[in-house]
Amino acid sequence: MQLTVPADISCPHCGETFPLEVDTSQSEQDLIEDCSICCRPIALTIRCRPGEIVEISSVN
Repeated sequence: MQLTVPADISCPHCGETFPLEVDTSQSEQDLIEDCSICCRPIALTIRCRPGEIVEISSVN
């Protein structure tokens, strides 16, 4: 089973979408990821099951 899963993140600042690799070995994680287009930080909450992303939400 692949624990690292690709996800597309939509930046709340510039509106662009960029790829992010998510480690699904943790059931819930909070992280700050810089947008790869505008470089502004995005606070993300990610809920997972092993090998599957359940929900991604941004808190901005």
